[in-house]
Amino acid sequence: MKKYILGLFAVAVVASCVSQQEKAMKSADKNFILKVANENFAKKKWKNALALYDRLPNLVAGTDDAPNVVFNSAYANYYDKNYKLAGHQFKNFAISFPQDNRKEEAAYMSALCYYEGSMDYNLDQSSTELAINELQDFLNNYPNSERSKNINTLIEELSYKLEFKAYENARQYFSMGDYKAANVALENVLEDFPSTKLRPKIYDYIVKSRYELATKSVYDLKDERIESALAFTRQIEKEMPNTDVTKTALDLRQKLEKEKKDFVIVKKNTEARLAALTERQKKIEAQNASKVKKDQQMKDQVDAEKKAMQIQRDSAAINTPPPAATFKIQR
Repeated sequence: MKKYILGLFAVAVVASCVSQQEKAMKSADKNFILKVANENFAKKKWKNALALYDRLPNLVAGTDDAPNVVFNSAYANYYDKNYKLAGHQFKNFAISFPQDNRKEEAAYMSALCYYEGSMDYNLDQSSTELAINELQDFLNNYPNSERSKNINTLIEELSYKLEFKAYENARQYFSMGDYKAANVALENVLEDFPSTKLRPKIYDYIVKSRYELATKSVYDLKDERIESALAFTRQIEKEMPNTDVTKTALDLRQKLEKEKKDFVIVKKNTEARLAALTERQKKIEAQNASKVKKDQQMKDQVDAEKKAMQIQRDSAAINTPPPAATFKIQR
């Protein structure tokens, strides 16, 4: 019986709440709507509160209730995880009510909403960049605020997300075997984020990329790429002694030194073969030139003989007298 009575009471309470919400949604009474909205807000019924707060802006415009409606609506959206909308509302509050003593809180919450709205690192990071700007703006505007104490931590967290995304994108080039693109992308990460905590991992992939480029390089670039890889192993050893990445660099250096020695032999043999081929080519060209010269001389001689014979014929024709006149005998 006791459980039955409690059940009826719960149903009655719910029915009452629904009834109040429905009445407020249909009402034109500003005070009643605001009362029910604030009650929902206090009970953390964010969606119900928002449904009513959305009806109030025009009704409370220009009254003392206007700031509270905007402020509570922003918080309700924040708690309901509508961070983008909440951030806009908090920012609008700080701009619209500059004399309100909650202006700083609204500015902080606006920045926090942008922080909360930052997407995962593997998604588009425009929201993260926007959040960093908003947090930095709050830090600039309220440098001595108690709320500023954790701003740098939040900015560092978001910055790391950008770093990690750039690092992951660069690492993908390595995974695909595009070592040249990987090397360039990894160096860009270091340039864009000089204080990155990912430097050891980035160095590790750079030295591996340069090693792969050197060992799999075309002939004309091999020397340059071997030296580039060797130079980077020395840089790692200097900057990060006694680390795992240095151990990797030293191991690759040994392989690169062997690759360099082997390539010296290959280069020597290649240059020798090239020299022999060049010499043979020169001989062939000389022989061809000699043959062409002889053929031309023979042709010139034939042409000269033909010309001489033609001159003789022409001369004979000029010096030969015309035949004597002949007379026909009449019969």
